[in-house]
Amino acid sequence: MFLKELKKHPWGWLSFWFLLLLYTVAIFADFISPYRYDNEDRRFAYCPPTPVHFFSFEKKIYFRPFVYGIKVYRDKFYRRIYQEDKSKIYFLKFFVRGDEYKFLGIFKCNLHLFGVEGTRIYIWGSDYRGRDLFSRILYGSRISLSIGLIGASISFLIGLIVGGISGYIGGKVDNFIMRICEMIMMIPSFYLMLALRASFPPTLTSSQVYLLIVIILSFIGWASIARVIRGLSLSLREREFVLAAKVLGINDFKIIIRHILPHTFSFVIINICLSIPSYILGEAGLSILGLGIQEPQPSWGNLLSAALGIAHIKLHPWILIPGIFIFMTVICFNILGDTLRDILDPTKYIK
Repeated sequence: MFLKELKKHPWGWLSFWFLLLLYTVAIFADFISPYRYDNEDRRFAYCPPTPVHFFSFEKKIYFRPFVYGIKVYRDKFYRRIYQEDKSKIYFLKFFVRGDEYKFLGIFKCNLHLFGVEGTRIYIWGSDYRGRDLFSRILYGSRISLSIGLIGASISFLIGLIVGGISGYIGGKVDNFIMRICEMIMMIPSFYLMLALRASFPPTLTSSQVYLLIVIILSFIGWASIARVIRGLSLSLREREFVLAAKVLGINDFKIIIRHILPHTFSFVIINICLSIPSYILGEAGLSILGLGIQEPQPSWGNLLSAALGIAHIKLHPWILIPGIFIFMTVICFNILGDTLRDILDPTKYIK
């Protein structure tokens, strides 16, 4: 039913499948990427994207994709210059053995979707340490995409419970909870995020930083959600089915969980989609400033930190590719959220 309604909105339909593809690729990043995220070769620092050929320079046609070797030399300004070494051809091989990883985090495996033997292949170029940017973007999508989902889910869970209790009970409890929400909301969220992150030691591991960022983003985001849920609860508590539940002697907690909160789920689903981009951008902002995910673990944010210098962008424009993924993901989530708002809008059924 949902997919049928979504098909009626072409841009929402396209955004849904693009995001589904991104999350699928993130899950299978170990297998799809030709190298691990920390596999480096300093000889090929800032190597441009490797062209894939079907025609050799001798105008010979091959029915298998191939790449040439990479020659490196320095010009009179001591800049690295990369050229294709056309003396030898390296065919792309599919389902090849390479760096070992834990497939789905369960068992060890070293099978990769594609790769070459005898040289390096950089589909989207390399970074300053000669690491494959394509592989690092796939690995980084796991952190950037999952932070959005987990952070938004935790925030909405807290906001649902706190807002539901505040709106249903009312009185002094409502006033106390709303004043706390207003105190959190009056502080600029980005500066609050920086202050909370900077208060922790810089020696944290990547997994600890990841958990910390999720907690910080969830702590910042729940207050505004709680206020909206509180408003919905104020109107829902006067409905006949809630009054009937009170007459039957059902306690307040069960009324909130079973009768009040389920009627806010359409709002929750829409706003989760619309709020996930802010969590992705929050992680990216922290990582760009060096307060987020630390090297060598990649995220889209710390990959984009290499593009802070104008000279790097001019000489190595492919380092902006992580920013394109952030932009596309944010746009798709916003389009999908607007589409869900149209689909779940109850007023469209009123004639």
